[in-house]
Amino acid sequence: MAAGVTRLIAVGANLERSSNAVSLSHAYEEVWAGVGHYPLEAAEPDLNALGRLARDEMVVAIGEIGLDFEHVGGPPRDRQIQRLDELFAIATSLDLPVSVHNRGASEELLAAIKRHPSLRGVMHYFALDWDWAQRFLEVGFYLSFAGLITRPSRSELREVVKRCPADRLLLETDSPYGNAQQRMGVPNRPAYLTDTAQLVAELREISLEQLGDQERTNAIALFQKMK
Repeated sequence: MAAGVTRLIAVGANLERSSNAVSLSHAYEEVWAGVGHYPLEAAEPDLNALGRLARDEMVVAIGEIGLDFEHVGGPPRDRQIQRLDELFAIATSLDLPVSVHNRGASEELLAAIKRHPSLRGVMHYFALDWDWAQRFLEVGFYLSFAGLITRPSRSELREVVKRCPADRLLLETDSPYGNAQQRMGVPNRPAYLTDTAQLVAELREISLEQLGDQERTNAIALFQKMK
């Protein structure tokens, strides 16, 4: 709270962690929950259980979900895509946004999003160039940035931060990962979001207060229960 972070989403990567996220959201008034199934999870998702859990009043998103084609040993690509379609269907049936993980699967993700025309959501931990940013923006998605933008090698990503429409830009920690350059090796935490926010405000030539107001508006627009 002292850092100015007044609300956060605890995100689930499987049924157990999603259930824990929902429990946290009921224990702390500033916490909301995401219910999801990480693409590299070996176990099959219990779609019925996830769907029931997602109906909780504190759940604001289906996520983290997505595709990961870069890690060796994960589920086959076709199975990941099938799972994603099933999870997208839950999101659209409950009118919840999705938080989408993407590693090496941009084409397949974009195709999946287009198969669900009423789907809305955010590309979590966005790390691609402006061409891909435009393609996800064109289907109505938000772009979320973390401490990765502070890496000296990520000048192309900082250009995306500058060009992203103000009403589609979100910030995140990806805690305990995603730290800014100056905190490498230290577990991330919500209070460290200001590290990313300060650079974003500088890149977009606005004040930190203006960025905070815009971020609050954007988060409420996407995660509508967080009003």
